[in-house]
Amino acid sequence: VSMDLRLTTSRIGESPVAALTGIADLSTAPILHDCLRRVCSEFSGETVLIDLDGLIALDDAALGLLLGAAARAREAGGDVELVCTNDRLRGRLETTRLDRAIAVRHSISHSDTTT
Repeated sequence: VSMDLRLTTSRIGESPVAALTGIADLSTAPILHDCLRRVCSEFSGETVLIDLDGLIALDDAALGLLLGAAARAREAGGDVELVCTNDRLRGRLETTRLDRAIAVRHSISHSDTTT
């Protein structure tokens, strides 16, 4: 059974939030790329929080797309920050050092940003 990748956007306080659910891997990379491009364009100049907690899997292709989205957002005067409470996913972000390129938060509130 293939699990699609879905992205829903909302605003929590001042922050635009893009929540990903499903599997972010090579097979869903085109969907993820389009979603991230749309979100960065829609909220251009703002810091977009990308909530990873609904993901079942996150592979290297998806990590690369997240880096690309952060670069695009920064070029437009905004940024991307990741929200992740899942220990396995957080470990992956640390192992790949993605957490050094993109801030990773434990929650949507500003006080929980880790560097």
